[in-house]
Amino acid sequence: MKREQLLEQLETQTYDLLVIGGGATGAGIALDAATRGLKVALVERGDFSEGTSSRSTKLVHGGVRYLEAAVKHLDKVQYNLVRDALHERGVILRLAPHLAHPIPLLTPLYKAWEVPYYFSGLKAYDLLAGHERLKPSRFVPRSRALEEFPQLKEEGLVGGVEYYDGQFDDARMNVAVILTALREGAVALNYVEVTGLVKEGGRVRGAVVHDRLGGASFEVRAGTVVNATGPFTDTIRRMDDPDATPMVVTSSGVHIILPGRFSPPGTGLLIPKTEDGRVLFVLPWMGHTLAGTTDEPAELSFHPKPKDEEIDYILRHLKRYFALEPSRDDILAAWSGLRPLVKDPKAHDTAELARDHLISESDSGLVTIAGGKWTTYRKMAEDLVDYVVRTRNLHPPHGCITDRVFIEGAAAYDPEGWQGLMTDFGLDEDVARHLNQSYGDRASEVAWLAAEGLDARLAPDHPFVEAEVVWATRNEMAATPIDVLARRARLAFLDQNAALAALKRTAELMAGELGWSVEEEQAHIDEGRERILEAL
Repeated sequence: MKREQLLEQLETQTYDLLVIGGGATGAGIALDAATRGLKVALVERGDFSEGTSSRSTKLVHGGVRYLEAAVKHLDKVQYNLVRDALHERGVILRLAPHLAHPIPLLTPLYKAWEVPYYFSGLKAYDLLAGHERLKPSRFVPRSRALEEFPQLKEEGLVGGVEYYDGQFDDARMNVAVILTALREGAVALNYVEVTGLVKEGGRVRGAVVHDRLGGASFEVRAGTVVNATGPFTDTIRRMDDPDATPMVVTSSGVHIILPGRFSPPGTGLLIPKTEDGRVLFVLPWMGHTLAGTTDEPAELSFHPKPKDEEIDYILRHLKRYFALEPSRDDILAAWSGLRPLVKDPKAHDTAELARDHLISESDSGLVTIAGGKWTTYRKMAEDLVDYVVRTRNLHPPHGCITDRVFIEGAAAYDPEGWQGLMTDFGLDEDVARHLNQSYGDRASEVAWLAAEGLDARLAPDHPFVEAEVVWATRNEMAATPIDVLARRARLAFLDQNAALAALKRTAELMAGELGWSVEEEQAHIDEGRERILEAL
């Protein structure tokens, strides 16, 4: 459906739910409500997944650190978070197999006493997963550890413990959930900002929104307004009540991207304890190496920047474990994401704050969901819609079915489908594999576009092709070059210089689709350059 049609529906219809926020949680709520048969609309001030939801560690996981905290502190909140997340990990792997897959993670150990501690802990992680367990964790002797992760320092290495979690493409998953919600009857729009709430008789009954692309402002009517804005939770709450007590505190998580030589292609690394007691991941991701993350208190910002000291923190720990010593010259990209943590006034360290979710309703009826993590987005959405249905006495035709609704691209996905793309369209193997994994059962449609003269790569040594720009503009609601380069194709997250070089051609292709003037095209190029140079 075209943007103009969606805007008309947004303005003229009344909804059971209006969801503010197009990240993972908001997208999940829209999908859950739509599949129950409720009328739901979603608005996002920027692009879908522009904030926190595109800046994760790319893991679908229960959270080893949270399980350790749950055991040490007998913390039921942390325990429940891990249990729910391990169940949801299995759901995501089943319903989005093109975007998510299991990955072995090796925990290197350099002291003999660490072996029983981490082995027993990861066995508990297996047990908590129950029937959703991927593969059993196991002790790996020194020789095998070096075989699996040859970049490790050999001196003092005792061995390691290998366990399994999931890995995924977070931004494409977010977009795919939005597309699935649209398919199920939701209205969802990016670049539509909430500028105020509509109240009748002291109750929230909708929102005033501004179309940031077209310029129009209008009211959207809804029985319930849901605030699912992640780090910006309290900004929306203060629209409802200027004196609202803050619910969320933000911390920054910085990641860096290094060349692929810093990790084997099929195994990740969990550095179990950093100098300040956190954990650090080193993961193969899209032919490169992802390392992170940090966890530091942060100011609220739409475009958080990675700080030099956080990048140095990651490099410093990599040098302690790696025979290859990465430097700043090796960094291809870096970014910072803001974590929305449910505030606990007794906690002094953001790493200790609970990431389990909280549903809260104001006196005027604004419903807020805060906290949580990417892996539990579906469960958070289910809990939120359950709450709205119960408290509003709604009677939707269906209950929650999102634990069995395939995400866009998954229903007929064939893991070996890349071979057919090579044969039928003459694509290079890396391009064929990339299209198959990114678009699932719709990859052949993107390949058809490529065959019509759009098969050129956007950047050398990367599998992204021009057809993806056109596809994203026509079918995935991409509105700017950075929408494509950062969140439909992931080039800006993998290689910022390559993304800069691809900006002009990306803008040219989008201008042809959207009818931009020369001045508009240049403005988009300038904006994209600024976003990339400032680390998105």
